Amino acid sequence: MIHLSLKTEKTLTKKGLNTRRKLLKAAEKVFGTKGYFEASIVDITQEANVAQGTIYKYFPSKKAIYDELVQQMSRDLRLYIKQAIDKSPLVDVHRRGFEAFFEWVSENRNLYSIVFQAVIVDKDLYRWYYEKLASGYIRVLKEADKTGEFKSLNHEALAYNLMGIGQFIGMRWIYWEGEEVPKEVLDEAMEMVLHGILK
Repeated sequence: MIHLSLKTEKTLTKKGLNTRRKLLKAAEKVFGTKGYFEASIVDITQEANVAQGTIYKYFPSKKAIYDELVQQMSRDLRLYIKQAIDKSPLVDVHRRGFEAFFEWVSENRNLYSIVFQAVIVDKDLYRWYYEKLASGYIRVLKEADKTGEFKSLNHEALAYNLMGIGQFIGMRWIYWEGEEVPKEVLDEAMEMVLHGILK
């Protein structure tokens, strides 16, 4: 079950909004490096440089701040990809979507660690994260169908296949190696996506 924080952004003053965002940024670093179960409220407040009791004005528990962090990262990532592909020619949408994903993950490398932990911390939250990502992909695929440029395939199956490609390429180069995804790797991925692997 996804918990809601005590105060949403709409009900906060500018100072409160800044403090809440500072706590989320600190939680991203702490959960990403220590892991959910090893992290503590003290770790987060120390990283954010706020008094320990301050966190409870915004989040009722460690789990609540974790839930909010996953939801925020999901929103931010999906918005970043949407903005990147909105004005792209249809033939370039898949490539630009991958590029946007890799760009965002490069700036938010803790995403991998935090989301992977959710499979143990909260399986429903883990599933929610990927279903939200897939739903955006499915919308794009349905729009592409209208042009007749691509094969008519099962949208959900295709969305999860494409997500898997991006997920593991990003993990291999960005998360494990701390590098950019090489252009030739993306070229190979796009060749497979657009033309398959048969000669």
